[in-house]
Amino acid sequence: MLQYLVFLAAGVSLVSTYIYVRSMLNGHAKPNRISWLMWAVAPIIAFAAEVSSGTRLAAVPIFVAGFCPLLILTASFAVREAYWEMSKLDYACGTLSALAIVFWAATRNPDVAIMFAILSDALASVPTLIKGWRYPETESPWVYLTGVFNGLAGFLAITAWVFSQYAFLAYFVVISGFLLFSTCRKRVFTRS
Repeated sequence: MLQYLVFLAAGVSLVSTYIYVRSMLNGHAKPNRISWLMWAVAPIIAFAAEVSSGTRLAAVPIFVAGFCPLLILTASFAVREAYWEMSKLDYACGTLSALAIVFWAATRNPDVAIMFAILSDALASVPTLIKGWRYPETESPWVYLTGVFNGLAGFLAITAWVFSQYAFLAYFVVISGFLLFSTCRKRVFTRS
């Protein structure tokens, strides 16, 4: 029964995506488009690899982890002020992230695909981790908090503790936690 919590987590993730988009409309959140593009692509690849290896409900959070960034990326093109200026680091991380996807395509092995999806997603996270650390006011922490919840809910739906079912979920919880910390650390530690 607890495995169906993944649907509640998916709903919560969609609500936090709405909150992030609203923050963009209000001129606060300014997404790094390279991060959000790769955050959409890598989980969708991991989702396809997980489904091809037999994962069912535990793959729902991974799909949501790709679909919500796709919504934010799309909204960033509709809201002219809602983007972050790209640097050479952003483009380098985006290129390396894309190369990880190419390497996955060459192997066609679900476990390798998930490993490269994790690598791709992690490289895509670097620019936003740095931006969130330096300019936390340009991020909305809710999307990262619900990312942690979404990933943890996925663990309840795992049917077999094999790499293809838990690896991306574990990574997603960790990276969402780091992104949450980078965007909230000034708020938490300046109040103390």
